[in-house]
Amino acid sequence: MSRHSAAMAVVLLALVLNGCASFRTDPLPEGLTSQPPADWADRQQRLQTLTHWQLAGKLAVRQPSDSASAVINSWVQQHEHYALSLSSAFLGLGQTHLEGTPAYVELTLPDGETYYSTEPEVLIEAATGWQLPMDSLAWWIRGLPGPDADFRLFFDSQDQLAMIRQHGWEVRYDRWRTFFPDQPDLPARITATKDDKRVRIAVTAWRALKTRTQP
Repeated sequence: MSRHSAAMAVVLLALVLNGCASFRTDPLPEGLTSQPPADWADRQQRLQTLTHWQLAGKLAVRQPSDSASAVINSWVQQHEHYALSLSSAFLGLGQTHLEGTPAYVELTLPDGETYYSTEPEVLIEAATGWQLPMDSLAWWIRGLPGPDADFRLFFDSQDQLAMIRQHGWEVRYDRWRTFFPDQPDLPARITATKDDKRVRIAVTAWRALKTRTQP
C-alpha cells in the first residue's frame, strides 16, 4: 500500500469511528426491553385478525388549554371504518357522533350540526379542541402498532407489551384484561402522550362483531 493510500485509510477509519461515537439512540425505559417475547409474532397475528369489534368505556383528554372527559357509549370498528358515540358535559348535552375512515370523517354535535372533512384529525380538533389520532388509536387500542409509520415496542418483565412509540406519541399500556377466551389479553387502559397532550382510554366492555352493525 502506498503512503498516500495508507493516509486515506487512516482518515476514512477516523471518520467512521467518529460517526459511530456521535450516533446515539434513546435509552430504554427503566425495567423494559425492546426484545419481543417468543410468542409475540403469534400474538400480533391473532390480534390483527380482530378487525370487527365494539367497545365501551371512558375517554379522558388533557390538552394545553383544558382537560375534559367523555363516556364512550360505543366505538364500532369495521376494518378501517369507525363509528363512535360520545357523551360529555364538555361537548354539550346529548351525544357526539364520529363516523369515518382514515381519509374522511363525519362529525355530528349534540345540537345536530354535522361537519365533514377529508382530514379527520383537523376537523376533530377544530370542533372539540381535542387532538385524537383516530387512525392510530384503532391499532393501539388492540395492543398493536399502526402499519403506516415506524415504531418502537417495549415489553415488561412479564413479556407483556408495555409501550409503543409512534408518530411522536408514547403509548403506555397500564392494564390488560381477558375479554375473549379465544384471543390474547387486550388493553383495559392505555395512556397516550405527546408533548403536553395526553389521551387516556379505559375499556369497560369489548365484544367481537361478525357483520357490520350500527352503534
